[in-house]
Amino acid sequence: MHLAYPVVLAALLFSVGVYGVLARRNAVLVLMSVELMLNAVNLNLVAFDAWLRDSLHAGQALTLFTITVAAAEVGLGLAVVLLLFRARGTADIDRATALGDPAETLAVEETPVGAEAPAGSEARKGQAAA
Repeated sequence: MHLAYPVVLAALLFSVGVYGVLARRNAVLVLMSVELMLNAVNLNLVAFDAWLRDSLHAGQALTLFTITVAAAEVGLGLAVVLLLFRARGTADIDRATALGDPAETLAVEETPVGAEAPAGSEARKGQAAA
């Protein structure tokens, strides 16, 4: 089998993953797109390992390492998405720009430039820092 077949397939997978990361707004779909990109890299590692006939099978070993890191990334990513969904009620990435307290974020944004901050906002900031 020629090396071009898996490399072209990996390039297509990676391109679909990049499109998914750039175009999607749902955090779960973005995580799935990142996984597509990691699988494209894994496909290239295994293809080049078979093409070079490496006696140590370094490409396959790196693929196992990449799969392990991807599993940890999915676990942490889904935990963050779940917490974001519980706090905001949506998994939309555009609405997750300010990850602080929603009431405090709105109060700070509505405060004019020369005016003082609302009462109690300094206490909340001190509690968050502690």
